[in-house]
Amino acid sequence: MRTLRCIAVAALAALCLGAADAGAKEYPTKPISFVVPFAPGGATDVVARLISTRLTEVLGKPVVVENRPGAGGTIGSGLVAKAAPDGHTLLMGTIATHGIGPSLYPNIPYDALRDFIPVTQAASQVYVVVVHPSVPATSLAQLIELAQAKPGSLTYASAGSGTAAHLFAELFKTKSRLDLVHVPYRGAGPAMADLVAGQVSMTFDVLLTTLTHIQAGSLRPLAVTSARRAAVLPDVPTLAEAGIKDYDAVGWNGVFLPAATPPEIVARLAKEIRAILNEPAVKSRITEQGAEVVASSPDEFAGFVRDEIARWAEVVRATNTRID
Repeated sequence: MRTLRCIAVAALAALCLGAADAGAKEYPTKPISFVVPFAPGGATDVVARLISTRLTEVLGKPVVVENRPGAGGTIGSGLVAKAAPDGHTLLMGTIATHGIGPSLYPNIPYDALRDFIPVTQAASQVYVVVVHPSVPATSLAQLIELAQAKPGSLTYASAGSGTAAHLFAELFKTKSRLDLVHVPYRGAGPAMADLVAGQVSMTFDVLLTTLTHIQAGSLRPLAVTSARRAAVLPDVPTLAEAGIKDYDAVGWNGVFLPAATPPEIVARLAKEIRAILNEPAVKSRITEQGAEVVASSPDEFAGFVRDEIARWAEVVRATNTRID
């Protein structure tokens, strides 16, 4: 009898394994929704569309980018957290949704660790402090002097409350003891449009969206947020070099799936997306804008996300940041 039970268990295990293999081979069975929880035009949107174009070709099914902005990316992320875990809904998460948001939003609609499976970190992005040419400051020191002389007179745009631009600026405010007014937008694209038009004074944003404006002279760069200078802006100092001690912050984005997605689907998507990110044409499109391709493994990305949540929880507490 015991022998028969063992045979039955082995047969059932083989059957389940065969079903899993069949499911992986059949995947995908319908179009895939790739949710970007921000408005079109920002760095995350750009990288997601580069991935989706090639992933459509690789998987043989449409991979459609859906922009679901709001609440620092937490609205769109919450939708993915509740989606069917079948590999047909992806999220392009960021430092905002899976680094800052968990500590900043009191009623965040998901658990950043429990409700998602990290697939791969796509890229890391240097942020740059840029001002409209009407702001009479050609260096960070001059900007600080101006802000100190006229507290509350300078405004800074962000892609929304809880985004990297918001927290990076709040960290700068705290370290330099300045009074700057936050103006949140529904995405980096609208924020950049108003900055270029002179409706706000400054912003912290990625090179991917600021570089063309810097090169055109419509924005003036004062410093970068990373520990070392950006290769595409070698003459622009880091915030640390400009006098803001120990300032080192970079943005990032990466692909997530809903929790309980079958491991064979996670493995396949990780393999395909990492390969896409390392394709010369895709990689050059990302790196030429000042970002860096990462293409990490799921385990590496999971560890990175855990560290980011802990790090930004400390920053939220230190800066006493609140949602506007």
